[in-house]
Amino acid sequence: MLKKGLRVLAILLCFSMLRACALHGTKQAEMQLSNPNANETTKKVYAYICDTYKNKIISGQQESTWMDSPEYEMHYIYAATGKLPAMRGSDFMNDDFDGVVERAADWWQKGGLVTICWHCGADFTGNYDHCKADEIPNWDLVLTEGTAENKAFTENMDNAGKALLQLQEMGVTVIWRPFHEFDGQWFWWGKGGEENFKKLWILMYDHFTEDLGLNNLIWVLGYSHNGEDMKKWYPGDAYCDIAGADSYEVAENGAEQRLYKGVNRVTKGKKPLWMHECGQIPTVEQFEKTPWGAFMTWHTEWLIDTNTQESLNEIYNSEYVITLDELPSFK
Repeated sequence: MLKKGLRVLAILLCFSMLRACALHGTKQAEMQLSNPNANETTKKVYAYICDTYKNKIISGQQESTWMDSPEYEMHYIYAATGKLPAMRGSDFMNDDFDGVVERAADWWQKGGLVTICWHCGADFTGNYDHCKADEIPNWDLVLTEGTAENKAFTENMDNAGKALLQLQEMGVTVIWRPFHEFDGQWFWWGKGGEENFKKLWILMYDHFTEDLGLNNLIWVLGYSHNGEDMKKWYPGDAYCDIAGADSYEVAENGAEQRLYKGVNRVTKGKKPLWMHECGQIPTVEQFEKTPWGAFMTWHTEWLIDTNTQESLNEIYNSEYVITLDELPSFK
């Protein structure tokens, strides 16, 4: 009787888990890294991301480098909460390759996760203003293999590739988030429309993965807050590992379930979903209802002016939120 009762209980638990998975579109078993040659450390990081997805949320914070210290945001969060984010966000903007490599490697050594984006011009140099400039590439030429324009384009792209190779040699896994907010079409990489964007994304993916041998990257496809025509911009399951969206409209829209559902429809539940940028952080209760796998608050005033110290303390000390001290070792 006891064995029969345990078997019935196990069946009921299994049914309950399957029902929960169906409701949320969860397909953790299908979540595999797009790069079959990813190194062991990167596989461990991705497995952790997939395992925690919908169970907890990874905290993240984008750094600034122009305040009194590159630790400006980290010091502020620690003073308010006694905790540090699990993930540090950096940016190759202003050609800060050496600085990003140094800070990323240091954060990794502290046990943290590293994510990097890149605001740059169409020649892969410069700053935020350059990435919003009206000048865009001749897409037919830069996206055609063998042209002089294609060669120059990929060589400029290698500015980041070389920095990422340095991090690979240091044993650092990078959660790589290039060409973000593409569907907003305010950055040069989105101004050519969805077909050129997909070709651009695949060009970088193939070049970094196959030509440069970067096996330490977890690729994040980051939509904007628009939430329109998402499927048209999707390069395919084989070219990204995490998908998500950002929103600076949390005060009005909470944890942005509309964006979560939209990205989930595109990926068919095969990718963990992240809120890869925000100003105001949604509440824990909102995140539990809309289970993004991670959030990353943007720097300076987006952290300080849109979040109270009380709300930060509540979020960072919630059992649902993963902070730096709670990450496992990936080495």
